[in-house]
Amino acid sequence: MFAYITRRVLYAIPILIGVNLLTFALFFVVNSPDNMARMQLGMKHVTPEAIENWKRERGYDKALLYNGEAEGARQFTDTIFFEKSVALFAFEFGQSDSGRDIGYDIQQRMLPSLAIAIPVFIIGLLTNITFALLVAFFRATYIDVWGVVLCVVMMSISSLFYIIGGQYLISKALHLVPISGYDVGADAVKFVILPVLIGIISGVGSGIRWYRTVFLEEMGKDYVRTARAKGLSEQVVLFRHVLKNGLIPILTGAVVVLPLLFMGSLVMESFFSIPGLGSYTIDAINNQDFAIVRAMVFLGSVLYIIGLVLTDISYTVVDPRIRLG
Repeated sequence: MFAYITRRVLYAIPILIGVNLLTFALFFVVNSPDNMARMQLGMKHVTPEAIENWKRERGYDKALLYNGEAEGARQFTDTIFFEKSVALFAFEFGQSDSGRDIGYDIQQRMLPSLAIAIPVFIIGLLTNITFALLVAFFRATYIDVWGVVLCVVMMSISSLFYIIGGQYLISKALHLVPISGYDVGADAVKFVILPVLIGIISGVGSGIRWYRTVFLEEMGKDYVRTARAKGLSEQVVLFRHVLKNGLIPILTGAVVVLPLLFMGSLVMESFFSIPGLGSYTIDAINNQDFAIVRAMVFLGSVLYIIGLVLTDISYTVVDPRIRLG
């Protein structure tokens, strides 16, 4: 087991290095520091002196990969690549282009993102699996047919419709919860109820259809027919056998999402003015703060790779034959 986990972790290291190199190339080779300075200062009437001052204040005036003017190891460490890219592996995100501590901002904004993402994930997962089992149990009946139709309709509706419709109906018309904003402590509950509800509803259609397909595929296998031939009831077959053997594809979608919960929802947080990591990224893009965008891209890749490793590990718990293979 330990050797299997070690092998999976070692596989992830080259992927993370590749993502880091690609991110560096996109931000500093394709989009040079001079272009960053011009976009921050304004494309018109920008003097070369202003560009150089902007680069010097943010450490963008150094060599990209190799500093021939330095001596010894500083030829490689006194570069943009080492300070802005290699430092990310130690989770040293540095300062934003506006002068803020990115690491501190991430710590402060992580909790509001989790306050929405965790309830949406847990309640949504339980809801989707429950209704998918119900539809699969009544397969080839009116419940199954109209359930699939309803899921397709819900999938076809944009998430923006759910957000705007929910804000109008629940907040503006019924005045049940605030339409947007956020607060700390117990007062935050009233601000996250509506985003959580919309997050669950907007994902129900695709979630139920996916799990229904998984369960129906399991129900057509030989072990299910054998269980029925032994006289087991349909409820026992469905909940004791089908649900258990459908855990692997369920884990594929569930475990990978877990680390990404920290990143927040870009659209949801922006519409509801939630000070999470999603709105933090959107604000950085709008303000052309490339240091924040670069840090969030790297953090997202790290969390996604962690999710893949956790998925592989969870596979071995559910089905040890995968580890032996």
